[in-house]
Amino acid sequence: MQFTAAFVAALAHFDAPPIATNPALAPVVLVHGIHATGGDMARLAKFLRSQGREVFTPTFKPANGGARIEDLALQLSGFVGRELPGRKFDLVGFSMGGLISRYYVQRLGGVDCVGHFVTMAAPHNGSVLANLRRAPGCVQMRPGSDFLRDLQGDADTLRRVKFTSFYTPLDTMIVPARSSEMPQAKNVRMWAAMHPSWVLEKRCIRAVAKALGD
Repeated sequence: MQFTAAFVAALAHFDAPPIATNPALAPVVLVHGIHATGGDMARLAKFLRSQGREVFTPTFKPANGGARIEDLALQLSGFVGRELPGRKFDLVGFSMGGLISRYYVQRLGGVDCVGHFVTMAAPHNGSVLANLRRAPGCVQMRPGSDFLRDLQGDADTLRRVKFTSFYTPLDTMIVPARSSEMPQAKNVRMWAAMHPSWVLEKRCIRAVAKALGD
C-alpha cells in the first residue's frame, strides 16, 4: 500500500546506513505482498544492506489480487533471470509474496538457485479472509483452493532449500494464523503486533536477517 511504503521509508531513514557489499554473502530478493510494491520492503532491505548484503526489491503488477499467483511468479522468474543470471541467492516473501516465491521455488526452477527461503505471514494453507473477494489471486488464497491443493502436491521440493516460515498469532489478515505453518519448514511463531509487523518492526526484521544467516 502507498501509505505502508511511505511509513516504511520514514522508519528506514533512521536505520543504520548500508555498508559495502560483501561478496561472500548471497544476494537477497524480497517479494512484497498484496496491495503493495517493492517499497514496502525498504526497511528490511536497508537492514540487510547494513550487513553487507546485496538486496533487490522488485515490484510485481498487478498486486491487487487481479493476477494469478503463478503469473506473478513468472514475473519473479523473469526478474531473477535478468538481474541474477546463474547466481545463487536467498529469497524472502511477505504475505502473498510468500506464495509467489513458493511457486517460483517449487515450479519454476527456483529450488536450484535459492539457498535460504524465508516467508513472513504467508497464507501457505490459505486465509478465510480471501473468501471476501472474487479476484483470481484472492480465490487462490482461499483455504482448500485448487491452487493450494495442487501446490501441496510437490511441497516436499521445499526440503531442498533452507526454508523458514514466520508467523504471529495476532495476525488478522492470515486467518487462522497457523495457516503459515508448513511441515517442510522451520516454523517460527513470534508475538508480532500485526500483519505488517514483519516489514515494520525492527525485532521482526532482525529475526528474518538471522534466519538468512543460519
